[in-house]
Amino acid sequence: MVRYVYDFAEGGREMAGLLGGKGSNLAEMTRMGLPVPPGFVISTEACRAFLATGSEPDGMAEEVARHLAAVEESAGRTLGRADDPLLLSVRSGARFSMPGMMETILDVGLNDESVHGLARVSGSARFAWDSYRRLLQMFGATVMGAPAARFEEALDALKRARGARSDLDLDADDLAELADTYKDAVLRETGEAFPQSPAEQLRRAILAVFESWNGERARLYRRRERIPDDLGTAVTVQRMVFGNLGPDSGSGVAFTRDPATGRPGVYGDYLPDAQGEDVVSGIRNTVPLADLERLDPASYRRLLEIMETLERHYRDLCDIEFTIERGRLWMLQTRVGKRTAEAAFAIADALVEEGLIDRREALSRVSGEGLARLMFPRFDAERTPEPLARGVAASPGAAVGAVVFDSAEAARRAAAGEKVVLVRQETNPDDLPGMVAAQAILTSRGGKTSHAAVVARGMGKVCVCGAEELTVDTARRRATAPDGTVLDEGRVVSVDGSSGAVYLGEVPLVPSEVMRRLEAGEDGAAAGDGLVGAVTRALEQADAVRRLEVRANADTPEDAARARRFGARGIGLCRTEHMFLGERRHLVEEMILARTPEERDRALDALLPLQTDDFTRILEAMDGLPVTIRLLDPPLHEFLPDRVELAVRVATATARGERPGQRDTELLEAVDRMHEDNPMMGLRGVRLGLAVPGLVAMQVRAVASAVVARTRAGGDPRAEIMVPLVGDVEELRLVRAEVERVLAEVRAESGVPVDCPVGTMIELPRSALTAGPIAGEAAFFSFGTNDLTQTTWGFSRDDVESEFFPAYIDRGVFAVSPFETLDEEGVGRLVRIAVEEGRRARPGLQIGVCGEHGGDPASVHFFHSAGLDYVSCSPFRVPVARLEAGRAALGDETDAADGADGTDRADQADQADQARGADGADGGRRDSGDGGDRSDPSDRGGGGDPAAGR
Repeated sequence: MVRYVYDFAEGGREMAGLLGGKGSNLAEMTRMGLPVPPGFVISTEACRAFLATGSEPDGMAEEVARHLAAVEESAGRTLGRADDPLLLSVRSGARFSMPGMMETILDVGLNDESVHGLARVSGSARFAWDSYRRLLQMFGATVMGAPAARFEEALDALKRARGARSDLDLDADDLAELADTYKDAVLRETGEAFPQSPAEQLRRAILAVFESWNGERARLYRRRERIPDDLGTAVTVQRMVFGNLGPDSGSGVAFTRDPATGRPGVYGDYLPDAQGEDVVSGIRNTVPLADLERLDPASYRRLLEIMETLERHYRDLCDIEFTIERGRLWMLQTRVGKRTAEAAFAIADALVEEGLIDRREALSRVSGEGLARLMFPRFDAERTPEPLARGVAASPGAAVGAVVFDSAEAARRAAAGEKVVLVRQETNPDDLPGMVAAQAILTSRGGKTSHAAVVARGMGKVCVCGAEELTVDTARRRATAPDGTVLDEGRVVSVDGSSGAVYLGEVPLVPSEVMRRLEAGEDGAAAGDGLVGAVTRALEQADAVRRLEVRANADTPEDAARARRFGARGIGLCRTEHMFLGERRHLVEEMILARTPEERDRALDALLPLQTDDFTRILEAMDGLPVTIRLLDPPLHEFLPDRVELAVRVATATARGERPGQRDTELLEAVDRMHEDNPMMGLRGVRLGLAVPGLVAMQVRAVASAVVARTRAGGDPRAEIMVPLVGDVEELRLVRAEVERVLAEVRAESGVPVDCPVGTMIELPRSALTAGPIAGEAAFFSFGTNDLTQTTWGFSRDDVESEFFPAYIDRGVFAVSPFETLDEEGVGRLVRIAVEEGRRARPGLQIGVCGEHGGDPASVHFFHSAGLDYVSCSPFRVPVARLEAGRAALGDETDAADGADGTDRADQADQADQARGADGADGGRRDSGDGGDRSDPSDRGGGGDPAAGR
């Protein structure tokens, strides 16, 4: 029979897939002898069985009963006992941390009778009624489906009636009255009375946690964090310990290091006379964890000892939840803590220095997405005005946006292209869609462990919490600053998650220090201590272990030089069409309008020295490294004036009785002649080179002449010529013959050896499927994954991304856009076929990728596994690709370690979990075109690629 339930003493953190993160870590702390209230875990297998059938699996109830009996025996009391009840917590615990996304029910076991027994045993009627009203609220909303707002409205109404500022100001009679109000609300909203049977409460609470796995906010969170939908959640059932027994009790959250910066110290929040949910919900402002030393010195000292023990045991930042019950410390949870990108690099580097991990493991704990965030600009400290308000710096970064006061409005405005800042008193899990949509989250309550802070760090969002001086009125959709400034919805603010400051209006940005120092090319020793040093040392480790080379997509000498400073080992894509824009455009027009070979040759002759100079300077910037130059790719009509504009000009002149200008008439004729209904599928790429005599020869002569110039100057030019859009080997054979002819002419004329390998771009399904014959004519392959994705899916990227992609992602057709992260099942299979067949035909065939996926972290791992030699991306993504190429190589080592023990596997899973927390989903920063970057960190305004989408 399948087993579904495990006692804490039977598990450990290596069982996280079965017991969930919460359950496995509680089991681990139990093994370590730490003070953990006894309990048991219902496995993820039980959840999956329940979700598949809609009913609890056979035998689960009996297993739960046996394990409950053991908890009752250890506690000396039983569930449902009227005079001295055992109370339980029922909490979700998925494999990967999903803070606030699923359900928790506390104080299970209380009813109208046992609440009086709890009052007698505890000596506090207020405590007993406070616990009962919490159960009614959580159970009523989570299990029975009553609107959560009804309970909040009743509590607020009672506080107003009593003149109470918080729930602590309500006495036992008030809370007893509130419990009756809650019961009435449950009956009225659900048509069912709150169940008085503790056994029924427990059974229904467990099933409700299972069901919460498929709740809307949990599914949204998983989509964003790319957590598989089929994992399910475990359920942890544990004896309650109480932090709401008076001033000698309380609950808190602690971090062994600062999750925002990585600095060591005492970080966390504590709330006297409170249960744990109060700490993370932000309903009352906490006190710093350091204040616990004054409130309860003995518990504080014991907590610090446990924190040190856990950090050394897990060898990482630990996030800890604890409760103090009348002076006795209990551990309720630990996990490898979520952190910002800054903290991820700082902590990994520090743990190496402390001897807890080595450089390879440190590399596995950071990511390219995190590095990309650190390269974003920051606010200019010298030009910031006086802050409008200050709060807790919960998640660093700089963000500017219009103020909005609810999740729906944030999502609506963001969908329309507006940048927004979500402002709330405190957030709750239902705010997740708005948090995803917002540039930043700002709350007037809560601290670094509040829901807003934890989720924002997990998503990589800027966050300031606990800005108490800001009065937030969500009903009137406004916030008021201490100086009386009113922030109505839509007013722009700037939020600094690194300092906790909030500014009115848009504050200027400056490049990040990480970006500046990376571009300067400093090594780890020169970078010294601090964040920049940590990043640089991680990159050096990645360079030491990676197999994939990293090149850049660069079209100018300036971009080439910048890419080299960022660590690029060559240029994987130099797009020659970019060299024909601007003031040179008229020369292309002359070539198109040419009516005789002589006219076309004159136009090409005019372009030749310009292209030669471009290539010479690019080869100089990349001296000694390969430079792959793609022959002209786009349709020629892109270089002509707009058809409608020309037609209007000609028609207007005719209507006035004037003779249209000869050039306008000739251009209009040319545009009409070259018009295509689907130009991206028409006369472009290799077809253009075959259809326009002299075009290939001119470009190849320019490349060869640049090689000659650099060789004579004492350089080491390594130019490669890439033929785009090949679909049949005969196309490549014809163009290659032309290339070889021109190269031979230049060699003969100059007396300089000119050897430029000729390869092709694999960007059509047919070329991938016929890679063997094509490899017979190609010195190298480079995958143009943008066009390969378009032609495989039948999508026009420019048309579909803003049309139905959001709906596809929302409905689960895509987890992420296939133009952002490579579609491994479809496009990826074509890549693997081409690699295998190409190398079978030509062993040692060099293969790379120059589509935008070359800079996407997840895609880099695929390209590594597929056996490519290099990836190429925009200059600003070169450090990201370097880091991920190193991490991909570490994955090979992990796979090869057949003898890895359970602890190591658990470490790897914990690191994967924290990497999600460090990075979030930096989905907004993606390349356009074949690697052009719409939003490089140096230019938040974008600018992009004139040929975006190819």
